[in-house]
Amino acid sequence: MRANMDLNRLIAQIPDFPKPGILFYDISPLLADGPAWQHTINLLADRLAMAKPDLIVGIESRGFLLAAPLAAKMGIGFAMIRKAGKLPGQVLRQSYDLEYGQNVLELQQGVVKTGQRIVVVDDVLATGGTMRAAIELLRSCGARVELAAFLIELKSLGGRARIEAPIDTVLSY
Repeated sequence: MRANMDLNRLIAQIPDFPKPGILFYDISPLLADGPAWQHTINLLADRLAMAKPDLIVGIESRGFLLAAPLAAKMGIGFAMIRKAGKLPGQVLRQSYDLEYGQNVLELQQGVVKTGQRIVVVDDVLATGGTMRAAIELLRSCGARVELAAFLIELKSLGGRARIEAPIDTVLSY
């Protein structure tokens, strides 16, 4: 594994997906390249270690792909924030605004403990609305969000300005 591996070459840019005018950054080629995927997880684990997290939280769905192996590598727990109606039992809910309407995120009650140091992970930082809602949800149960981490940041969409936590990104476009 090369220390200076070019991960950019493994991010496919798909025009007009999922709708016209959107340029989608697809991480599938990165996931399919074993050495590059291992390098990515090792790189992120090293970067997240500075936050000294007790728990890694992934945001549905591609955030799970990063958060679960990161938690396993770091020897700590993993929790999921999901869209409404996908988690069993009692849940905590956080609604947030979309361009046209609202959405809701949920977290199983009792999974996150008061005072826990949390790193929240998602694949792409775009407008920042989903991460902002996830952080609000975690803070509502007493967690300390130490870091919001992303594989990719789309700088032109300004999502960084909406997030009230330190941010780390691997790739920027």
